[in-house]
Amino acid sequence: MLFLRSLIYFLGSTLVLSALVAIALVLFFTPLKVRYAILSKWSLFCLWWLRITLNIKLNIIGKENIPNSACVIISNHQSTWETLALQTIFPHQTWVLKQELQWIPIFGWGLSLLKPIIINRGEKLKALKKVLKQGAARISEGIFVVVFPEGTRQPYGQLGEYQKGGVAIAKKTGCDISPVYHNAGKLWPKGSFVKQPGLITMVIGKSISVEGKSAAELTKEVRDWTEAQSLSIQ
Repeated sequence: MLFLRSLIYFLGSTLVLSALVAIALVLFFTPLKVRYAILSKWSLFCLWWLRITLNIKLNIIGKENIPNSACVIISNHQSTWETLALQTIFPHQTWVLKQELQWIPIFGWGLSLLKPIIINRGEKLKALKKVLKQGAARISEGIFVVVFPEGTRQPYGQLGEYQKGGVAIAKKTGCDISPVYHNAGKLWPKGSFVKQPGLITMVIGKSISVEGKSAAELTKEVRDWTEAQSLSIQ
């Protein structure tokens, strides 16, 4: 039964995404804000469709901590779910993503229309330079930048090593860091087509100032906060 419900979710989300990407492609030469306004509707649909088809609900703790100005959002990475949910919670944003994602039919085309920061993880030095340059540019444009410092999705209950790219953007621009933790992998695990019903909890921590702190100190502070949330929220 869960396989069938997951299949219905997949078919519905793919159909809606295809329609929105087609519209956005027609409007390719319109401003980024217009394309984002169109394509971000998919995330709203997906979260609603997850509730309808699989009874997956969301509980947000700390929504009052969302900054009023553009910042770097640093989140743990367990699932596809968080890339959708963050769009429905935070203002206009972009993401640091591996280049392979833009090759996925329909989904990748939609991503490419939103000016993400695409990196080749095999070229670490070039990737870091690109993240810093483009990340700073997006912040200056008033766009939030989402970074998954683990680099890839982790199994539920595990926290990978945090890389310093997101912290480096914040240091370069002087903006705050908004730490985020969620337990989406419990219901929508990495690599799993079948999803489980239940409640996903997302915690948005108080903004972290970069002033007077090194990149290493900030990275440790964010990861320690995330680890504490993972132990308190199952």
